[in-house]
Amino acid sequence: MSAWHRREGDTITLVLHVQPGAKHSEVAGLHGDALKIRLAAPPIEGRANDALLRFIADCFKVPLRNVEIRQGGQSRHKRVEVRGSAVEPESLLG
Repeated sequence: MSAWHRREGDTITLVLHVQPGAKHSEVAGLHGDALKIRLAAPPIEGRANDALLRFIADCFKVPLRNVEIRQGGQSRHKRVEVRGSAVEPESLLG
């Protein structure tokens, strides 16, 4: 187990550091005890959060409804839950 993710049953909890307003959306490695995500969306009117949920759903190959922000909706530091994915979180760093 890593500091930035935990799997319990079919749920993966991710600790993320999100940088909105980037040129394109990507996983940018680790930022302390969090996975750093750069998002192309601006941090206004919830657009960055929407883009984050879509990006995580694509990465973990799950429907959008299986991804939820559990903490940090208005912060760069977020805790996100992903349900029903067979993708291992470490593969995002590859």
